[in-house]
Amino acid sequence: MRKFSKGLISLVAVSSLLGITACGGGGTSSEPAGGEKPAAETAASGDTVNVNVGVVSILTGSGAGYGEAITNGLKLANKEITEQGKVKLNLLIEDSAGKQEQALSSAQKLMNSDNVSAIIGPTLSTEMNVVGPEADMNGVPIIGTSTTAQGIPQIGDYVFRNSIPESMAIPASIDAAVKAYDVKKVAIIYGNDDVFTKSGFDTMKAVAEEKGLEITTIEEFQKGQADYNAQLTKIKGTNPDLILASALYNEGAVIMSQARKMGITAPFVGGNGFNSPEVIKIAGEAAEGLIVATPWFGDKQDEKVQAFVEKYTAEYGKAPDQFAAQAYDALYVLADAVERAGSDDRDAIRDALAETKGFKGILGEMSFDEEGDIVMDPTVLTIKDGKFQLFQ
Repeated sequence: MRKFSKGLISLVAVSSLLGITACGGGGTSSEPAGGEKPAAETAASGDTVNVNVGVVSILTGSGAGYGEAITNGLKLANKEITEQGKVKLNLLIEDSAGKQEQALSSAQKLMNSDNVSAIIGPTLSTEMNVVGPEADMNGVPIIGTSTTAQGIPQIGDYVFRNSIPESMAIPASIDAAVKAYDVKKVAIIYGNDDVFTKSGFDTMKAVAEEKGLEITTIEEFQKGQADYNAQLTKIKGTNPDLILASALYNEGAVIMSQARKMGITAPFVGGNGFNSPEVIKIAGEAAEGLIVATPWFGDKQDEKVQAFVEKYTAEYGKAPDQFAAQAYDALYVLADAVERAGSDDRDAIRDALAETKGFKGILGEMSFDEEGDIVMDPTVLTIKDGKFQLFQ
């Protein structure tokens, strides 16, 4: 049952977005993944529950690397789920292009025109801040697979996520770095125009203060920025033992590359946005030594993990990253909830999701707490010899 306070918050948030909704920015059409037909056009066989699932992901623009991994993970999971025959999930995929307005209009189309029973996505916390209230107001369960900013599950009773929040991941990575390098002084650099990167900064600053670390300087930048000379010059002048960076992979990789060219040798601790092979591709050797915390480690000696890596690599020609893995597990979690709900009813699926406890996926054992946030232990990794490895 919906809590009044959260429902009211959602209503107020959506009311304030009427102007944004009007300008839309959609222009995309729902595409059932793999050529599947929507549930309304597909007859259920036996006791198989047939459900339309909307997907809002970044397929074009600067964050398309995230969206590609996410949709690939979803499609692979859905192929396996369909073969198992317990439920039939019809993925209707929409492109948000990383824009709030387009994410919102895409979600509205999925909920109202396509009548989906649940939504996976959107990709960014900034997008979820407008899509989440709309989904909650319409009573549509929504699962964020890459939204790690503070406050996401608190948007409403229908909002869940299986991505480890920055408030859980960042303390783990900073703690590991402080112990390994005997850190006393840190500098912080973050994107000041994105909910996700600002949330990461808040956590980094709080953790540094709690540990009694001296913060030598705090530098800001904006999404899409290309030159970080001014910020890095200030950081270099303070001679920090460690640099804490909250950024998406495009900006984060460039920051590290420019820092190394300037002679800055301090190791970097990155937020969740750095957990992508794209960082290595863009930054090259400058990415060496980056420290991050993640629920996903593709080299983990676990039968289920290695089976997923093998299938994903065979299907897409490259190894899966954290975003592919989280999306893959999210669809399995949703399929499990649909099976337990026994119908495509939105409320029944929402209640089944809320009851998820001890689900064993490729990320590990997962549960949702009373607010819809994931309960899981992070793993601290570093980039060494051009790939992510356990930080030891």
